[in-house]
Amino acid sequence: MQQLTDIKLIVFDWDGTLMDSTGRIVSAMQQTARNLELPVPAAAAVKGIIGLGITDCFNLLFPELDCHKAITEEYRYQYVEGDKTPTPLFAGVPELLTILKNQGYQLAVATGKARHGLDRVLHETGLQEIFHHTVGADEVANAKPNPDMLHLLMNKMDCQPHQTVMIGDTSFDLEMAQNAGTHAIGVSFGAQSVEQLSSYQPFAIIDDINQLKGTLANGA
Repeated sequence: MQQLTDIKLIVFDWDGTLMDSTGRIVSAMQQTARNLELPVPAAAAVKGIIGLGITDCFNLLFPELDCHKAITEEYRYQYVEGDKTPTPLFAGVPELLTILKNQGYQLAVATGKARHGLDRVLHETGLQEIFHHTVGADEVANAKPNPDMLHLLMNKMDCQPHQTVMIGDTSFDLEMAQNAGTHAIGVSFGAQSVEQLSSYQPFAIIDDINQLKGTLANGA
């Protein structure tokens, strides 16, 4: 298997990459629309916006709305408390992250979640100490696929684009990597199809997060 070399920084998306949360995002968004008497988006439409910042999500799903305050509050309630769809980490994620960190890689998260949502899931999963840095969509001027998040993380960890790889399940992740000049690896088990991911020509597309060990040359 061809391997990436000279990588120092591994940046992970969260939803659909480390956590199996696509189902809850879809059902919470659809229930939000029902409760607020809005057109209920199809599952495919919701999957298509996963990874974007929440404002961009609402602009695409509910373009008729001028104010997003009520829908933001309702969606956050549905996702955190109302919806009971399980959101486990994908199998092997904690063990893989520990291995990569012990090998000397710097680990980071770049997510469409806002900081408060990211902090909540980091605490719930016990992964808050495994990452060197994390960034949410509300902490940069422009969310995915703009490269702001990757630029911020590379600056914080003094890494160059050729030393950085972005791991994600959506075209927004891979396009962000393209825009930042970094490497990218897609995962096929999240929100978007292999065909959608392939169009961005990532270094690889993996079917199991544990395949990452075979895609990166050991050691940073």
